[in-house]
Amino acid sequence: MQTRLSPEFADTPEGREAEAILRACVHCGFCTATCPTYQLLGDELDGPRGRIYQIKQVLEGAEATRTTQLHLDRCLSCRSCETTCPSGVAYGQLLDIGRRVVDARVPRPLGERVARAALREGLTSPLFGPALRAGRALRALAPQGLRDKLTEPRPAGQWPVREHARKVLMPAGCVQPAMAPNIDAATARVLDAVGVQALRAQGGGCCGAIRQHNGDHAGALDDMRRNVDAWWSLVAEGRIEAIVVNASGCGVMVKDYGRELGSDRAYADKAARIAELARDPVEFLAGERAELARCLGERGRARLAWHPPCTLQHGQRLGGRVEALMRELGFDLVLPEGSHLCCGSAGTYSLLQPQLSHQLRDNKLRSLAQLEPERVLSANIGCIQQLQAGSALPVQHWLEFLDELLLPG
Repeated sequence: MQTRLSPEFADTPEGREAEAILRACVHCGFCTATCPTYQLLGDELDGPRGRIYQIKQVLEGAEATRTTQLHLDRCLSCRSCETTCPSGVAYGQLLDIGRRVVDARVPRPLGERVARAALREGLTSPLFGPALRAGRALRALAPQGLRDKLTEPRPAGQWPVREHARKVLMPAGCVQPAMAPNIDAATARVLDAVGVQALRAQGGGCCGAIRQHNGDHAGALDDMRRNVDAWWSLVAEGRIEAIVVNASGCGVMVKDYGRELGSDRAYADKAARIAELARDPVEFLAGERAELARCLGERGRARLAWHPPCTLQHGQRLGGRVEALMRELGFDLVLPEGSHLCCGSAGTYSLLQPQLSHQLRDNKLRSLAQLEPERVLSANIGCIQQLQAGSALPVQHWLEFLDELLLPG
């Protein structure tokens, strides 16, 4: 796609990045068939091709409007279009740039500014855990959309105490320890079973995704730097062989640290090394499948439905990896029709765009229900919470399921 950026953007790092991405666009439209919002709304401006055109026009000097902002807001950042695109267009990166440029030009209404600021600061704050516990106590008084987020978590159980020569870092993140503490504990127990010790680092926090997707790129970079500082001693000392990120949404972000901090002289090399070490659990455990199989008890014949998070299949391009590993371990994960489509969680999207989010969730749950599963497995806290809020079926992380079957000792 030919483009001539306005002088305001032409010689900036963001402008050069955007121009390179736009140059790869051939505007074929394959992406519209896999875009969740286009499928719901049928509006070209609510699909990847239309959003790319709007971003291109703004970067070339056209006026950014409130309507432009609304169409960009409706995007889930699921990146299904990237998996479909025959030209390899980095749509997610272009969308981040477009949103920042449009938000700088189009002031948001006060209510939106307050809501986004509350999400940016509240979800990443150390006070999030206590606030969540208070909210659960007052759940009956909360609006329905918020009430869905205030369900009681599974008890976490005991963290492994055995020492192992092999060690990995497992970042704590921000919302998962409070919303679903058993995911981290279960992951640590599964790693322990195959002879790997999960270490935690002090001082880390949000991976940066919450701020990145809510209009605070500078804050997102600060979150990334904070994590690099917190994790670096373990990396520099050679004490860990990988950074295992068990929330696939965070995994996408951590794997992108090298690019995001590439122009920061103080952090570029460290960030690149951390991105290189980042692994989704399925990448790490695929090499431990024989030992994992030995550690698992009676597998049973549970009918399992699998919801692959967008961040796993589109963001990290690991579609099919969990299914393959689980089948090698003796399980059968069944995928619903439209498994490539987003469930509507998408980080803070379910709070900022509740109507579209609920439509996508209900569509996903109908597809899952047709499989008549005994439980639903996924790999990201947002998807798990989103689906569980609308379903009586148990929804859990796939590592929680494996953890339940581990043999004692």
